[in-house]
Amino acid sequence: MSSPGFWQDSDRSTKIIRKLKELKNIVEPWEAAVKKYRELKELTSIIDSRDRELFLDLNRNAETLLVDLEKLEFHTLFSEELDSGSAILSINAGAGGTESCDWAQMLLRMYTRFAQRRGYSVETTDILYGEEAGVKSVTLLIEGPYAYGYLKSERGVHRLVRISPFDANKRRHTSFASVDVIPELKEGVDVKIEDKDLRVDVYRSKGAGGQSVNTTDSAVRITHIPTGIVAQCQNERSQHQNKETAFKILKARIYELERLKKEEELLKQYAGTKKRIEFGSQIRSYVMHPYNMIKDHRTDYETGDVGKVMDGVMDELIEAYLKHRKSSLKDRP
Repeated sequence: MSSPGFWQDSDRSTKIIRKLKELKNIVEPWEAAVKKYRELKELTSIIDSRDRELFLDLNRNAETLLVDLEKLEFHTLFSEELDSGSAILSINAGAGGTESCDWAQMLLRMYTRFAQRRGYSVETTDILYGEEAGVKSVTLLIEGPYAYGYLKSERGVHRLVRISPFDANKRRHTSFASVDVIPELKEGVDVKIEDKDLRVDVYRSKGAGGQSVNTTDSAVRITHIPTGIVAQCQNERSQHQNKETAFKILKARIYELERLKKEEELLKQYAGTKKRIEFGSQIRSYVMHPYNMIKDHRTDYETGDVGKVMDGVMDELIEAYLKHRKSSLKDRP
């Protein structure tokens, strides 16, 4: 960074600064913990057990260090190559009309709150609103350290049980929505895509109305013909910017498809079974009537504080999944 001409190449300098920040986020917390440990160890060798106030202060600092170490240990669960990067999260309402669209919007709010709590930026790249309420589908770009590492646990089908506010007879309804999470590709990750395999369509973006209505054909949809994978973006006024974002999402989805194929081949080779999550494989249930409970069916983790989770406080659910996954991977040959 101190070399002459470093700042003249903005693309290169931005990549290096981003990499430096990632490395500092790994190294500095460990260095701070080691320093705190050495200070406490030195203090224990000179402390007088009769000095109650100093002894209590030492004990408080030791407890704080233990909490810090538990957080650092948690980050060792992020062992995959792209865990430290940003995430592309998509939500699709299942069968059930307005009720399912409303459930998809509730999930959208939950993940947005979760991201904001962690200081991540959230950008809506594509959204299709429900006819009466809620959203039929939405794609978010969630940028921040370890966003994918945290949110990959959410991939699958989410089930809601509640008294529907759209039912005049106040009957209990069950709704489904699927969540897909893929990593945003880092610089240097190569995905070969030929121009002849792409179909690019432009159309007028659809908003909620009013000033947000776009009057130009700036929305872009890109289809990868060999795989049928589609990515689209309509959040920018510029067609060029929308095309860039859609292409970035398309590359990430193609990369994830290839990664899943390789993982399935390894699973068949070693275990002879297929463990990929498919639409219809329910990973979590959110029950709001006749009692309050959220249960993750992969880990059997349960909590009765539904409101807290729906406000984006999902850390315990995610941690339980990551620990369960790490334990399962240990059992593989």
